[in-house]
Amino acid sequence: MSFKTFATAAVAAITLALPALADSMIMIGDPYARVSSASANSGAAFLSIANHGDEDDRLIAASSDAAKRVELHTHKENAEGVMRMMHVPGGFAVPAGGSHQLMRGGDHVMMMGLTRALEHGDMVTVTLVFEKAGEIVVEVPVDLERKPMHGKMNHGH
Repeated sequence: MSFKTFATAAVAAITLALPALADSMIMIGDPYARVSSASANSGAAFLSIANHGDEDDRLIAASSDAAKRVELHTHKENAEGVMRMMHVPGGFAVPAGGSHQLMRGGDHVMMMGLTRALEHGDMVTVTLVFEKAGEIVVEVPVDLERKPMHGKMNHGH
């Protein structure tokens, strides 16, 4: 590996390790995106949102140049016991001093009508829109190898 390649990789790793921070004290951590297959026309982004501020906030929208449409989604069980993905128009609450996890099988950012294929190692720019904090731009790595529970926050003890 050349020094230039090593240096570029090191800068990218450090940048990804730092959470996105807004003046409102909203911090974004551990972002990643996935697609179900190479020919998929939709994908999803997952991440943790921490609110270190004194006011509740709410993630109300998202956008990305990688998709024609981006919505906030969750999974809910219907009367027949089947899990269904559905749009959450009101978004996700992030309480003051608390957090909200967007993860596989739960709440997530859904990207529909992908404008390009999302391949392992790619980066996707996602703009998260908060009720009070406003817009936070996050560079999200595409990780097609991550296991379903990897990165899940452990709030035990």
